[in-house]
Amino acid sequence: MSRVCELTGKGPMSGHNVSHANNKTKRRFLPNLNEVSLISDALGRSFRLRISAAALRSVDHRGGLDAFLAKSRDDELSAKALKIKRDIAKAAAEAATA
Repeated sequence: MSRVCELTGKGPMSGHNVSHANNKTKRRFLPNLNEVSLISDALGRSFRLRISAAALRSVDHRGGLDAFLAKSRDDELSAKALKIKRDIAKAAAEAATA
């Protein structure tokens, strides 16, 4: 399982541990990933995604999973999130025609 957020694409960063004597050793900064269930209003079901804590706050701020995916760019999303986005758009199009 890779350490990449499925909604924002945020992944590990690299940097240095710096000692008091200013010695630098390589280290990795890992994103704060959590396994959460998010509910889609358009589809009426929940999805389990591995997302960062910052992405979870962004989902709440934008008004839910549907609104977040509608505004997000496709190149940031994982394959699973991209499929959910397409299913939501398809359901919205069917609801608009009905």
